Amino acid sequence: MPTFVFDHVGLSVADLDAQRRFYGDALGLTAVEETVDVPEAHVRSVILRAEDGLKIELIERGGSAPQEFTDPLDGAGTQGYFHWAVYVDDLDAAFDRLLRAGGRAVSAPAAAARPGMRFAYVKDPEGNLLELIKPATNHADDR
Repeated sequence: MPTFVFDHVGLSVADLDAQRRFYGDALGLTAVEETVDVPEAHVRSVILRAEDGLKIELIERGGSAPQEFTDPLDGAGTQGYFHWAVYVDDLDAAFDRLLRAGGRAVSAPAAAARPGMRFAYVKDPEGNLLELIKPATNHADDR
């Protein structure tokens, strides 16, 4: 069986420059791994990376239609991707950092279904859902 390793998530955005600033400030995604411009298709994209290896691809296409969910349960009512999640070592600090960077609170840090785990949801400036997860322990096999 082949081995699969997560590389990045791709996010369609209305304003590439604004979202690039947000994800740089909020998650430390500041290193540019790749940029692609396809003017005839009205597409610009960038893959951003953080020091810890976390990556996101932001893709701006002129005329794209927005999609926004009020909360995670609303998002689950539409098939397809509706949020992405990241582990954090300090949930409260990460939640506050995203809000200071321009994110909007969806659900404040709270206990999760798994004992000892905590989570929160934030929307980026364009309304895309991001889940922050504080694992019950720091053991990789518990993730």
